[in-house]
Amino acid sequence: MTQDTVRPSGAVAPPAPASDWSLVLPLKPPALAKTRLAPFAGAHRSDLALCFALDTVAAALATPGVARVLVVTRDAAAGARLAALGAAVVADEPGGGLNHALAHGAAAALALAPNAPLATLSADLPALRPAELARVLAAVPSTGRAFLADTPGLGTTLLACAPGSPLAPAFGDGSRERHAAGGARELRLAGVDSVRRDVDTGADLGEALALGVGPHTAALSARLGYSPAPPAAQR
Repeated sequence: MTQDTVRPSGAVAPPAPASDWSLVLPLKPPALAKTRLAPFAGAHRSDLALCFALDTVAAALATPGVARVLVVTRDAAAGARLAALGAAVVADEPGGGLNHALAHGAAAALALAPNAPLATLSADLPALRPAELARVLAAVPSTGRAFLADTPGLGTTLLACAPGSPLAPAFGDGSRERHAAGGARELRLAGVDSVRRDVDTGADLGEALALGVGPHTAALSARLGYSPAPPAAQR
C-alpha cells in the first residue's frame, strides 16, 4: 500500500492516548479457511470460519481501550458482514500471504492513527472475552513488541507493538519461537484463556465451546449439534 505524505493545513491533532489501540485481524476467505476443520464440520466449515470471525470482531470492538478494529480480507461478502459490526475493512493484496496481509493492515492502521499502539489478533477466537483481551493489552510494555502464545504454546494469537516500534509479524507454524527470537517479549498471563484458544480443529472448537463462545458460533454450533469438550480432568 502506498501512503502519500500530507502536510496538514490546520492544527495538528494531539497524539493518541496509550489506550487508543488499533487491532488488525486477518481473514482468509471463509471458503478457503479452516481446512483442518473439514473432517469435523464438512460442508459447514466455511460457515464456522465466518462465525469465528464475527464473534472475534464483536468482542474486540467491545474491549475497553480498543478504538478501532481493521479486518484485512479479500472476501467482499465476509467484509460486509464485519463492517456492519463496526470494523474497518482493508482490501487484502493477493498473493503475499498472512504476514504480508498483516503488514498491509498495520500500514492502514498507522495511517488512521499514527500514534496509537497496534496489535494484530487472530480472527478465530470465538470465545474471546473483552475483559481478558483488555488485560492482555494492558500488559503490553510501553516500548518494543510483545506477544501472547496460543493454547498449545507453539503459535501466537496476539502480537503487539508500542507506538514507534515495527510490528514485524512472523506468523505461521512455530511463530511463538520466531517472535521470541525476533526480540518480542512473551506475555505470560493467567486467566486469559479466551485470548489464547484459537480454533483449527474439532477438538479446539470443543474447548472453545466449553469456555463459552459468542452468539454467531453458539447459534451455528447448537444447530449442528456440537457440544463443548469435557473438562480436562474427565477426559
